[in-house]
Amino acid sequence: MPNNTLNGQIMKNLIAALAVFFSLALLSACDATKTEIAASKDAYAGRYHALPSKPTLLQGATLLTGTGEILENADVLIRDGKIERVGKELDGSDAVLVDVSGKWITPGIIDVHSHLGVYPSPGIDANSDGNESTAPVTAEVWAEHSVWPQDPGFVAALTGGITSLQILPGSANLIGGRSITLKNVPARNVQSMKFPGAPYGLKMACGENPKRVYGSRGVAPSTRMGNVAGYRAAWIAADDYRKKRAKGDEDTVRDLKLETLADVLDGKILVHNHCYRADEMSVMIDVAKEFGYKITAFHHAVEAYKIADLLAENDICAAVWSDWWGFKMESYDGIRENAALLDNAGACAIIHSDDDTGIQVLNQEAAKVMGAAARVGINIAPERAIQWLTKNPAKALGIEKVVGTLEPGKMADVVVWSGNPFSVYSLVDDVFIDGALIYERGSPAHNPVTDFSLGNSAATGGAQ
Repeated sequence: MPNNTLNGQIMKNLIAALAVFFSLALLSACDATKTEIAASKDAYAGRYHALPSKPTLLQGATLLTGTGEILENADVLIRDGKIERVGKELDGSDAVLVDVSGKWITPGIIDVHSHLGVYPSPGIDANSDGNESTAPVTAEVWAEHSVWPQDPGFVAALTGGITSLQILPGSANLIGGRSITLKNVPARNVQSMKFPGAPYGLKMACGENPKRVYGSRGVAPSTRMGNVAGYRAAWIAADDYRKKRAKGDEDTVRDLKLETLADVLDGKILVHNHCYRADEMSVMIDVAKEFGYKITAFHHAVEAYKIADLLAENDICAAVWSDWWGFKMESYDGIRENAALLDNAGACAIIHSDDDTGIQVLNQEAAKVMGAAARVGINIAPERAIQWLTKNPAKALGIEKVVGTLEPGKMADVVVWSGNPFSVYSLVDDVFIDGALIYERGSPAHNPVTDFSLGNSAATGGAQ
């Protein structure tokens, strides 16, 4: 073989070998990138561990199970952090026996709309971390990265029987970022409060807030039609990103904003939509249908009663107040019977707080609705109303399979009340979270105190 032919063949072999080498290197780099991305997501994984608990038998109470039942003179057996049995005259020979005769027991109360930790006490600018209002769409931010576990509001919420709660960004934005569902336990960091397995939520807002915030700055949106155009543009970009990501397009740079929105379109993140007016809720349902995502719940939903049938048809919960109304135009048509009318129409009704003091009396907020409904001929029994505070919010948060009702196998998040929880005279006596007694009325030595509260108490001479 002539030298030039030999040299040509050697060169071809060398080029082929280099091609294989670089291909393998590229694949290795891709695998490394995928591993890095997976590792980065694991960095924010929850580290919640239930507190130690003992087998406990609560005996002789009136039970509102959250399933639509009321059981008189019944027991709840708790073991290994779970509800083992519910019924009468249960055997608890190896358990701690607690006589709760004359008292009432409910599942732990769940607040589906809270800003504890992101707008903590004291409520000053230095602590105001709930709204990244620098752009109409800030889907890239996560509420958990603002949560301050030392917020005294978490401990105060225990006095109202709150065992779980969703922390949301504020409502200045069209799309304000990710929410997080927490267990109401003392912790040094938010990861140790994360509700195990709870999906993320996405906070959206329609109506006056975003158009006022950005319109006042001379930027879009400044109208309700501008709001809708903003949502649609965001979802179009997210859908494009999602398709490229699915194809493994090498030119697709990781985008935190579009990553969150794409996960919504893939059904991994639940949509919680701040919305007051009935017509706007209808429009938001149309937007969701255009892009193929589902709205889990409308929050505040002051006019939800006007479209109760539409909400039931689309399986969308409405998280409402009992009687907040009139503080801006879109809240003008609020009525106390809102939740009762929703419930009566077969829709998913929830009572929420959106307030650091209201969260302590959600039972009384529900009672206001019951009273108002009774006056117009709609009688809501306690065993039905309790679902507004337990089962239905668990559904909206995607955790109904593990919590929200007193059923065997579910988390032992349990509240013992001094009497009927819908009486203004009743107080929370005991709160169990995963079977551990975490709050006991009248037992300051036992109950949690945040470092911030403790420090202030000592500084002001309040620690005796």
